[in-house]
Amino acid sequence: MDELRFAVLGNGLRGALARIAHRPADGLSVVAVCDLSAERLETAREWYGNGIRTYNDFHRLLEDKEIDAVFVLTPDHLHEDQACMALEAGKAVYLEKPMAITVEGADRILASAARSGSVLYVGHNMRHSAYVLEMKRLIDQGEIGEVQAIWCRHFVGNGGDFYFRDWHADRRYSNSLLLQKGSHDIDVIHWLAGGYTIATQAFGGSLVYSKSDKRRQGPPRVPSWTSEDLVAHWPPRSLPDLNPVIDVEDISLVQMQLDNGVLATYDQCHFTPDYWRNFTVIGDEGRLENFGNGEPGTCIRLWDRRCGYHAPGHSQVTPPEEGYPHVSADQNCVSEFIGVLRGERGPTVTSPIAARQAVATACAAVASLRAGGGVVRPLGLNPELAQAFATPSSPA
Repeated sequence: MDELRFAVLGNGLRGALARIAHRPADGLSVVAVCDLSAERLETAREWYGNGIRTYNDFHRLLEDKEIDAVFVLTPDHLHEDQACMALEAGKAVYLEKPMAITVEGADRILASAARSGSVLYVGHNMRHSAYVLEMKRLIDQGEIGEVQAIWCRHFVGNGGDFYFRDWHADRRYSNSLLLQKGSHDIDVIHWLAGGYTIATQAFGGSLVYSKSDKRRQGPPRVPSWTSEDLVAHWPPRSLPDLNPVIDVEDISLVQMQLDNGVLATYDQCHFTPDYWRNFTVIGDEGRLENFGNGEPGTCIRLWDRRCGYHAPGHSQVTPPEEGYPHVSADQNCVSEFIGVLRGERGPTVTSPIAARQAVATACAAVASLRAGGGVVRPLGLNPELAQAFATPSSPA
């Protein structure tokens, strides 16, 4: 399929993702946009020209016979129904992570894709981040022996601005930030470890933002990721315009046991001053750790012999610089999706099954956290669905 025509469902903060796919000179065109906001539809006309077809009704968009694929970029609680409808309508789907806010929702999406035969691609873009790819390469080369444990610390320095001023703070729409934000990290843990979680135990709470009375009265005013206003919002308790409903946790601590024996921990905090992810991978012949997330100066340090405290590591690897890491990872994700539609790729770096397992693990961890920290096992995957999406790159 050389000529591809895309539609965008949800032209909000992640709407810019679809702009990457708009390359008319290469036979790739965004031809339709659906959003409830007149302002966002006007933005679409600025991006794609006045000839863009605009809708405020998703059902009408799906009736458009000139659409080959849909970017589903709406809030998380809408993913399940919208992805299923698009797949059943014969449209290929690029689905923003997380797949859904429940395991049952993720399985329903998988079933729709299997039944319809439509392409389902889930945008777990962190698998395309240069430093994650480099860590995966080092592990696969045996640089630290066989992986035994993975620790991930996620310092969400702007968490209040991005996740506690709009729908993300309301569990009806996001379930939890362990799912909404953590599905990225859990997926990377699974990928680096080569297995999936079979048991979780978690603790956490809303220690800062839920105690604030600085709630907004009007529509949300969430800044852009590069807004200079972010530096003014410190300390976290001074943050204005918080969502009227805040019932998700701003700190979470999770332990995981994987099906291949690997043990993992995941810690997420939304009121730290710094913003980055740190993965430590420990094998039986060494360990490695990333410092930076693709910004200039990012490196992966490797320890592979006995020593005392030695911060630089015994060797360092510098992955390719990504500028703003999210952008380059998005570009790689979208390119992979297009390659699938054009029949140019075999197994992909991302995986619908892996995306589902990230949802299942996060949901189990949330259940543990909210029930006091007991062990909770993720819901298993129907073997027929697993087989329908089996690729040589499975399981993770």
